[in-house]
Amino acid sequence: MPRVRIVTFNIAHGRGLAPIPGLASARRIRLTLLKIAELLVKLRPDVVALQEIDQCSRWAGNFDQLEFLREAAGFAHAVFGINNRRAGLINFCYGNALLSQHPIVATESVAFGQSRVGEKGFLFAELDVHGRRVPLINLHLHYGARARRFRQADQFITWLHEKRRHHAAHWAVPPLVCGDFNNSAARADATAALLRELSGHGHGDYGLHPTGGARTFPSPLPSRALDFILLPPGCRHARGEVVRAFLSDHRPVLVDFELE
Repeated sequence: MPRVRIVTFNIAHGRGLAPIPGLASARRIRLTLLKIAELLVKLRPDVVALQEIDQCSRWAGNFDQLEFLREAAGFAHAVFGINNRRAGLINFCYGNALLSQHPIVATESVAFGQSRVGEKGFLFAELDVHGRRVPLINLHLHYGARARRFRQADQFITWLHEKRRHHAAHWAVPPLVCGDFNNSAARADATAALLRELSGHGHGDYGLHPTGGARTFPSPLPSRALDFILLPPGCRHARGEVVRAFLSDHRPVLVDFELE
């Protein structure tokens, strides 16, 4: 049975620990991304889910951060899911993305709304893992309003029901879901609701990683658990950890598991 390693990481537009976008120079952003690439080489993931990554944004160096990371870290495949786009003098284009050593055979990007800045969403991909179709979703929920996160979670679950109806017969396992959920699973918020919904459709219970409420934000002295990887049944003998890194305001999460 093949083992698979997944990392989820909100890279904060490559600005490192600078408090807001635009304060870091293009050179500083490239240096930060090189350090992120070095970390990924060290961690050896098969798949990396990235949030807050820019394709061509003035505040983030005006270059394709995903292609930069793909080349620097040696990934064979990559796909962007853009949720925010603005042309003009202060141009930006950013959202979620995936790096993968396995072929990406299908993708779909969904934004929760139509805001030109600050919009969240999710990126769906089907990966060919040694001839088996593995669905993966990179999800980024709203950071502020709990009610808004619940609406986004409902929108996501509605979309997923329809996706399952047409495609589940081809999947080796139910969808893996990871990303920056912007809330803890230990309280009555969207993460707990998502876990209940994902586990409530006859597939068995999903596993939440990292376990034990390990904290990921803010990275220098983490006080909140915001970043998770949700593994469905069929992903066995999982080992998860929060990676100690100071390359963003979030710490990355790594999970290694056996694909049944």
